[in-house]
Amino acid sequence: MNNFIHKNLRRFYIDGTIYDDSFIPRLRDEYIRILQTQMRLQGYSPRLDIDPDFTIEYTGKSYEFKLSVYGTFVGKRKAECLTGIDKNKPIFIQQSKSDESSSDQESQSNQK
Repeated sequence: MNNFIHKNLRRFYIDGTIYDDSFIPRLRDEYIRILQTQMRLQGYSPRLDIDPDFTIEYTGKSYEFKLSVYGTFVGKRKAECLTGIDKNKPIFIQQSKSDESSSDQESQSNQK
């Protein structure tokens, strides 16, 4: 088992403007997903034990925000298989039952 707790962290961030305050919660979640996808493409896995940092400031006409999420390098192949890292423990993506059964059906049909 790899010890992820002592590996270097990397900050992935985005900043921008939101013009309607009713969009803030939805866009915050969407930007977190985008940063996590970018992170995985570079071989990093999200740190689940470190909450994303989201700061926002009203400028009179709009809301300026900064969002940071943190990741640990695990390699591109492993990053695809992990939901994230909680402290030093990797959390693997669980396949749904329908995914498992469809792959079982494919392997059975290939054997015939």
